[in-house]
Amino acid sequence: MKAPARAFGHAGGMDRRHLATGDGRLSPSDLRLWIVLAMALVFLALGGVLLATPALGALIYGVPEPEGIGRTYLRAIGARDAALALHLAGLSLLSTRRAVMIVLAGSLAIPACDLALILSAGTAAWWQVALHGMSAGVLAVIALWMLAPAPRQDHSA
Repeated sequence: MKAPARAFGHAGGMDRRHLATGDGRLSPSDLRLWIVLAMALVFLALGGVLLATPALGALIYGVPEPEGIGRTYLRAIGARDAALALHLAGLSLLSTRRAVMIVLAGSLAIPACDLALILSAGTAAWWQVALHGMSAGVLAVIALWMLAPAPRQDHSA
């Protein structure tokens, strides 16, 4: 026997009623949604800088400006940061807090590896090292924040 189609949401597969149901998704009234979207915007901007101007990207990242194929590697870092931004934005808008938390926690590998790379290269200034360390800290704090229950909404108004 076939179940009614409405039991599975509408034909597009996306049921937007979750915004008020408290089913683990971020709602527009949840500050965490806006924080993750802001972080996604920062990663998108960093990705854009690395893609468009590798020399400035090298300065921010903590390595000397490379020549030739080295610019391609910096652009690859930019593409990685842009992809992370799109993952975070998409998940925060369309998926659960748990999915956002898993991506944030898994993404800790990015600043950890970046930090190890620039420290082993010995080319980074203190502020460049701090930038990668802060990036890891922010990802970790927001990932942990996703574990907190959603704020209660007052529907009596």
